[in-house]
Amino acid sequence: MYLASGSAVLASSGFLAWAVRGRSARVFGPSVWRGPRDRRAIALTFDDGPSESTPALLEILARHGVSATFFQCGANVDRLPETARAVAQAGHEIGNHSYSHSLFCFRSGQFIERDLARAQQAIEERTGASPAWFRAPFGARWFGMARAQRRLALTGVMWTAIGYDWKLRAEAIVERLTAGVSNGSILCLHDGRGLLVEPDIGATLEAVRRLVPVLLDRGYRFETVSRLLCPTN
Repeated sequence: MYLASGSAVLASSGFLAWAVRGRSARVFGPSVWRGPRDRRAIALTFDDGPSESTPALLEILARHGVSATFFQCGANVDRLPETARAVAQAGHEIGNHSYSHSLFCFRSGQFIERDLARAQQAIEERTGASPAWFRAPFGARWFGMARAQRRLALTGVMWTAIGYDWKLRAEAIVERLTAGVSNGSILCLHDGRGLLVEPDIGATLEAVRRLVPVLLDRGYRFETVSRLLCPTN
């Protein structure tokens, strides 16, 4: 009896871990992690911004004429409204990355919905963009998120490959992403570090300088998440 009960607990805890962090999980709300495999197109995404270094990132992207999707934190948008607006004005897509960049695990559904709604409002007021996509902080989903997404008309977005750019050097970031890319990939990097003021994203900037030309040479087209997932719209 004890062994059977223990196995059930392990099985249920394993399922919960996958539901929270699994890139293909849809348990806590509608979510995608890659686009169609029949086109040589990918989406480059950035979390946690805007930051004081976002303009430098926009310059790199503009130099190569590529589009990206920025999942912005509402608190950072309120702190740097002109930078947030510059992202939209440059033709990039803006997604919702929560207001407070909180880990939502063990938070109430009401907290989650208020936080997402506050971010949505900040982004709309500061940039004029109304996000259709949401990426959970730390990629961690939780109970109550489906209701919040439904009420705010948001679809969750995970990733196909992540660069771990908050802890790796540029060459390692590039190696991870080039190894993990394929048709329809959604690549995850960061133009901020949570809600830190003046975060050091030097490794990210250098990685993007190297990565974009490599992937362009391989024939990939960079698209926003919306364009990647809904190419006919």
